[in-house]
Amino acid sequence: MNQPAVQTKIRQASKKTDTFYADVVKGLNATPKRLQSKYFYDAAGDKIFQELMECPEYYPTKCELDIFANKTPELAKTIIGDGGAFDLIELGAGDATKSSYLLRYLQKEEVNFTYLPIDISANTINYLTVKLPLAIPGLKMQGLNGEYFEMLNKAASISKRRKVVLFMGSNIGNMPVNEATAFCAELRKHLSPGDMALIGFDLKKSPKTILNAYNDSKGITKRFNLNLLERINSELGADFNTNQFDHYATYDPETGACKSYLISLQDQLVHIGKETIRFIRDEYIYMEISQKFTVMQTDQMAANAGFKPLSRLFDNKKWFLDAIWVAE
Repeated sequence: MNQPAVQTKIRQASKKTDTFYADVVKGLNATPKRLQSKYFYDAAGDKIFQELMECPEYYPTKCELDIFANKTPELAKTIIGDGGAFDLIELGAGDATKSSYLLRYLQKEEVNFTYLPIDISANTINYLTVKLPLAIPGLKMQGLNGEYFEMLNKAASISKRRKVVLFMGSNIGNMPVNEATAFCAELRKHLSPGDMALIGFDLKKSPKTILNAYNDSKGITKRFNLNLLERINSELGADFNTNQFDHYATYDPETGACKSYLISLQDQLVHIGKETIRFIRDEYIYMEISQKFTVMQTDQMAANAGFKPLSRLFDNKKWFLDAIWVAE
């Protein structure tokens, strides 16, 4: 790699660290304290989340996998549309296990498309760039590492073809309903009429089933949350003692909000660079929301954001919905 390219990479890494630090300090100085769930996914976080997806209580991944494994032809027919070439863009691609079913089917049917996975985790994009061309010979792809909308702008600059955006895994549920609707409206601004979005929604169901998924018996969710404190220690030089924090999850069946917190087990001080963060015993850090929806809510969100519902795909338990919308 030449010297300018090395310097560019160093600057980009420094910028990401500065942003991470600013977000962490701002969140922990807020009342109540909070951290952004997008920072869960470093290399260790990615690995723990893979464990979580395999645990019996965590159903969302299995439900959406059921849709992609068993309803691929129906899904593909909808997004292919009139048969013209398109870009298939996946926001928060992860390991692409679910989307691989669709990618293989489209490749087998000789559909003219390019796959553009977007992920905030450089580790994930590097993995996909190596893995997918080997697993799906002939696949045209380009990985994009960065924030969703920034990378959507980059995708638009790469080609002017029709866009089909995948936002799966109930990632839309990482926001309260009003913020999720605003996100969809912002997504619409980055698309042209006729472009499509497939969005995964975890639906309301038995409160016990939902709560167990975010408070699993093996404590994987707890490790996943605590790993963010470990990441702050490692990358920002903080001195969190993770043994002095516990994980707590709660679900409200009325609003559909499932929330995760880390609870301080004692009065303590945590240092992050020049910042000193004070915790009192039983004080919490708000870590994540996993919002659950009704089908009617998803249709309303589409309308409010400038989309028209085009198709609905459910798993066999009807616990999960992949909604396909078209930009109006």
